[in-house]
Order: sequence, then structure tokens, then C-alpha cells
Amino acid sequence: MAALRAHLPGANFIGIGGPKMESEGLDSLFSMERLAVRGYVEVLRHYPGLKWMRHKLRRALLDARLQMFIGVDAPDFNLGLEAGLKRAGTPVVHYVSPSIWAWRGSRIDGIARSVDHMLTVFPFEEAIYRKAGVPATYVGHPLADLIPEEDQTASTRIALRIAPTRKVIALLPGSRQSELKCMAETFIATAKLLAQRMENPLFLVPLISRETREIFETALYRTNAAELPLTILFGHARDALAAADVALVASGTATLEAALLKKPMVIAYKMAEASFQLMRHMGYLPYVGLPNILAEEFVVPELMQHDATPENLAQALLNTFNDPVARERIPRRFAAIHRDLKRNTAEQAARAVLPLLMRAAR
Repeated sequence: MAALRAHLPGANFIGIGGPKMESEGLDSLFSMERLAVRGYVEVLRHYPGLKWMRHKLRRALLDARLQMFIGVDAPDFNLGLEAGLKRAGTPVVHYVSPSIWAWRGSRIDGIARSVDHMLTVFPFEEAIYRKAGVPATYVGHPLADLIPEEDQTASTRIALRIAPTRKVIALLPGSRQSELKCMAETFIATAKLLAQRMENPLFLVPLISRETREIFETALYRTNAAELPLTILFGHARDALAAADVALVASGTATLEAALLKKPMVIAYKMAEASFQLMRHMGYLPYVGLPNILAEEFVVPELMQHDATPENLAQALLNTFNDPVARERIPRRFAAIHRDLKRNTAEQAARAVLPLLMRAAR
């Protein structure tokens, strides 16, 4: 949005977004939290409300006579909305490709009917779309621009007043309330095991909202973990990761953030069993975590669903922590990924959509 406004100072933005998009001038028509639903079973439960919201949003956007619609991620919500807007004559760009390279590759035909141009954040995606006849531009990943390539551990620990010799483990059990409900107790139980097996550890837990903090604190109470050497941060996930020696991260964008900070990690994830079984049978790759997908190898451990037990997670973290070869090799591998993804993404994305906007204006 900021990059587009630099080229088009009078641009107006409407849609659905969070506080940062609103601070950039977005007129957000619905709460972003209503889209924070994951997994097939969970989406089915919320489907009537999501369908109603998408209908109301489509009507509002058509009434606004848009010159362009840019759908950001959220493919299960956005692609249906985009198809209707495209049929009505609105140029459509989708920013952040759905993971067709990992699962549900058959969606590419539907994507072709829904969008005029795809902006991809990973280098291998552009060729997939072009082969399918979908115009696409690789723009790099915004996190790679935001996160410095240099090591941030020492400076972040000074800012957080953490001793340089302290053993620090970042726990990122998810940003959505539904993720916390699935993951919080497992992450806490893992921390309890690590506290028994490590000398003087410190656990940093960044939580994005008051609601997610309440869920986590309730889990601490239920598991009798009040004595854990644990600090909850309000947001500041990047600081928690930067200060850490190792991290336990719920699969998702946070794993990429950890990789860009060059941090060894263990990736874990749980969801409703029915959702897990459906997704498991539609996967194409042996990897789930973005760092491993980008590296095309198991650089860091992944423990999913029934394997994501506190005992397994604690042992994997200890193995990583105590392996000097891995703790030297992993940052080097992640540094190469960082260089590949750093492309001045906002400006690249703006330049990719400006020709479409100019044609729409004419």
C-alpha cells in the first residue's frame, strides 16, 4: 500500500485488513479476526458467516467501482471473491500464491479463472503459473526486506535485558486463537521438560493479542506451570526469535521469520484430526515447514500431529541445542535463503500492478 501510494498519491484503499493496513489508510469493512480460521472442519463450522461476509464485501466492492482488487493470501476466502469481481470486469491481482506446489495443485485452473495476475513470494512459483497460462511475477518475500541479514542476537538481548550466556528458547505456538487452543498446552509441557533437563533456561513467548494471551495464561494455569522461567511478550515475535538460541515454532510464516533470523528450530503443528487426515492425503512434498521447502531438504526437524508430543519436541530441541555442527550449518543455509528472497518486495509488487492499474484507468 505504501509503495503504491508513492506512485499514486491519491489512491484510496478499502477491503479487510488489520491495524497496520488501517494505519496506512485502509477503510476496513470487517474485522480481520473473522478470517482467522484454519482447517477444513473449523472452516465448515464458520462457513455460513464467512459466506455472508464475502457476499457483503463483494457487493460493497462492486458499488465502489474499483480500478483493481488485490487479494492478499487467504485463498479459500479470496479466490471465490476474486472470481466474482473478475466476471464483473474488475482487474484482479492475487498477492502470495496458494501452496499449489505443496498440496491441492488442481486449484490452478480455478486460480486462472479468478485472477488476472499472480504475485509470488517464492522464486520457484512464477514458472508454475506461467506454464499454466497465468501471468505471474516473482516479487520476493517482504520479510526478507524487513529483517537484517546480520545477526541480531546480541543487540536484542541487550534490549530485552537478557544475559548473553543465558539459554533462551523462543516458543511460538501460533498467532490465531484456534492455533493457541490446539498448541498451547503441548508447548508448555515441552517447556516443563526442558526446564528439568537444561540449566537456567529462559522461555520467551510472544503473543499477538489480549485474547491469545488469555488462552495461553489459562493453559499455564491448567498445567500447573506458573513456576516456569517464562516471559510473555505482547507481540515482538521477531525480538523473541532474535534473542533465542533455538525456537519451537508452529508451522507457518513464523518458521520463515525464524529462518531469516538464522535460528535453529523445531517445527510443530496440530489441528483437528479430520482436517489433518484430509490434508495429509493431498500433500505432494515430504516437507511442511517453509524453511525445509525452500531448502528442498530437512534442514530442521518437523513434528506433526501425533508425533508432536512434549517428549518428542523436547528431545528434538535438546538435540539441536547440543549439536554444534547443526548450530553452525543451519544459519549458513538460512543465510542463502535470505539472499534469494530479498528483492525490495513492496516496490517490485507495486511496479508489477501499475501497468494493470493504468490500463484500467484508461
